[in-house]
Amino acid sequence: MILQFGTSRFLQAHVDLFLHEAREAGQDVPAVTVVQTSGSVERAGRVRAFGAAEGYPVVIRGLEDGAPVERRVQVKSVTRGLSVATDWPEIVRLFVHEVQFVVSNTGDAGYALDPSDTGLDAAAPARSFSAKLAQLLHARYVGSGEALTILPCELVQGNGPILRGLVRNCAKGTAPGFLDWLDARVVFANTLVDRIVSEPIEPVGAVAEPYALWAIERAPGLELPCTHPAIVLADSIEPHERLKLHILNLGHSWLAQVWQDEERPVGETVREILADPSVRARLDALYDGEVIPGFAAKGMGSQARDYVETTLARFLNPYLDHRIADIAGNHALKVQRRMAAFLDWTGQPAPMLSAIIERNAA
Repeated sequence: MILQFGTSRFLQAHVDLFLHEAREAGQDVPAVTVVQTSGSVERAGRVRAFGAAEGYPVVIRGLEDGAPVERRVQVKSVTRGLSVATDWPEIVRLFVHEVQFVVSNTGDAGYALDPSDTGLDAAAPARSFSAKLAQLLHARYVGSGEALTILPCELVQGNGPILRGLVRNCAKGTAPGFLDWLDARVVFANTLVDRIVSEPIEPVGAVAEPYALWAIERAPGLELPCTHPAIVLADSIEPHERLKLHILNLGHSWLAQVWQDEERPVGETVREILADPSVRARLDALYDGEVIPGFAAKGMGSQARDYVETTLARFLNPYLDHRIADIAGNHALKVQRRMAAFLDWTGQPAPMLSAIIERNAA
């Protein structure tokens, strides 16, 4: 089985949809059990809805090769929903004895450790995701010792190695056999996900664009739960990662900054804000004057120009309502990862980006 940490509409319309489509194509794909890590009472209905036999809807809406498309898929890869708050013993049991793959998407702050998380005893769940995962991995080491592949989908550069490092930090001071097992038997894949998922369908489901990418870096011992046209195996995912993080996501955060600064309408969408000629001109100037030259300095100018063109077409998708208020969450952290990290990487002057970074510094 696949254990998925995170109930987000993104995973519903990305990984879970791919798994469903692979199964429909005749592949032997394990079922998904979704785990709500936050214990949020507001999302309890979503957790229960994941167990519905009829699955949940994903609407793919937008443009492909310039032509409008809309299709509705009833996703049935997810068969069960559990909550860390109420189902922890069952989660531990599944992790030790039944899980073949782990998928996670715990948000931009998902890798933050809580100072209260100490030790690996799985009797009660830790507060942070990384510490929970360390508890579960230790329980698996003790209980079965079976190999495992972890596929993190958080938008963190080097998400696999970083998550491995966090788990190892949680395990400091434990028996060295656990750390040896972790290194030898657990693959922390390095991945990149890319799809705009614009709105939810309640209680479970989502509306998404046609474009989708799940780039996964090759590694010794790596196994995948399925093959799919949107899944790309690469020797290095850094080029995909840089383009997505520092063009599409950077552009989103730049629009969120404008939206906040100008106190624009609460429900404004990416498409609507770019209908303002002033905003569009400034975004074009940012891409042309700071972003593409930064990529060019790293030998990726041509790729960046092509990706900017693709990104603007995705932003202007007339069939998606992607609210900027949703993009603006955790804004300061996103500015660091999308803009400050870009300047650190390129070493090029970028006054527009530098001004935003300075304003959002802690």
